[in-house]
Amino acid sequence: MVRIINYKERVREDGESFFVLELQGGIQMVKSQQTDKFYVTAKKATIPSTFDETTCKALIGTELPGNVEKVECEPYDYTIKDTGEIIQLDYRYEYSEEAKPQVKQHVDKSRATVEDIMKMSQRNFSANGVQ
Repeated sequence: MVRIINYKERVREDGESFFVLELQGGIQMVKSQQTDKFYVTAKKATIPSTFDETTCKALIGTELPGNVEKVECEPYDYTIKDTGEIIQLDYRYEYSEEAKPQVKQHVDKSRATVEDIMKMSQRNFSANGVQ
């Protein structure tokens, strides 16, 4: 699950503004490379919306199914706000929907015909897009 924790206004290249929702995933423990001690953090990501500011404000606290996941990307410069140091990163965090559980079809094999069983078996193999 992720929670909407904030919203921000952004401006498109054409000058039109829109709002993004800031999402936060669950907490996780991370071990510092400098101090060798643990600290707690949470991954954050933003997602564009079609909502106005009033709606975005009302959505703060709403939980959504899914996760915030680390995704590789082209390297880019990032400025650490506290120190002003510029570092290069090759990842970003993105919202990812939770996988929907697949429903397995149950067949009473004592009543199924050979043809029924063959059809069920064929569903387990890839046809590389050919149906």
